[in-house]
Amino acid sequence: MHRTDKKTLLAKLESQVETHLQLSISNFQNQPNHILLQTASNGGWSIAQCIEHLNSYGRYYLPQIEKALANYVEVSSNTGFRSSWLGAYFTRMMLPTNTKKYKAFKGHIPAVNLDAHAVIAEFIEQQETLLRYLQQAQEVDLDKIRVPISLTKWIKLKLGDTFQFMIAHDQRHLEQAQRNLPANTSNNHLQTLA
Repeated sequence: MHRTDKKTLLAKLESQVETHLQLSISNFQNQPNHILLQTASNGGWSIAQCIEHLNSYGRYYLPQIEKALANYVEVSSNTGFRSSWLGAYFTRMMLPTNTKKYKAFKGHIPAVNLDAHAVIAEFIEQQETLLRYLQQAQEVDLDKIRVPISLTKWIKLKLGDTFQFMIAHDQRHLEQAQRNLPANTSNNHLQTLA
């Protein structure tokens, strides 16, 4: 894996989260329940289910990131970041350009009957929290801080890989949710991850 400039990487990730946040506000927040809860034409998840799936990951990863940032006491002079092979693999798996379908893990399968507006509000709040953590990450070493993955506490990803995985995963399912909007209700289109 090649070394990336930390400021450039974090700025790119912040921009993507800002896009996700704005899309959620403009395209999902004020939709009526029947649109948010309508299952996809192919039988897939509704908009609310896509977002609830992301919320379930946010409920795990955001506290883990907060804890990792709080436990890191030194100010880092490291200006770069190098993905681990595992972190890069997980991120590539989640990129929307990877059209392979994956089965959701137990604990991350969303219910059918959801309070759709509460789901969207929680996601918006999580995105705002993620933005704060990306800003805090400017002062830390993205290579040294490790975050346990949701499948097992024994495997830990570098903080930079955790951010990239989460944001790619968000992108993947936001695009899925976006496809469920009726024609002419979508205000913004997500940018593809580079």
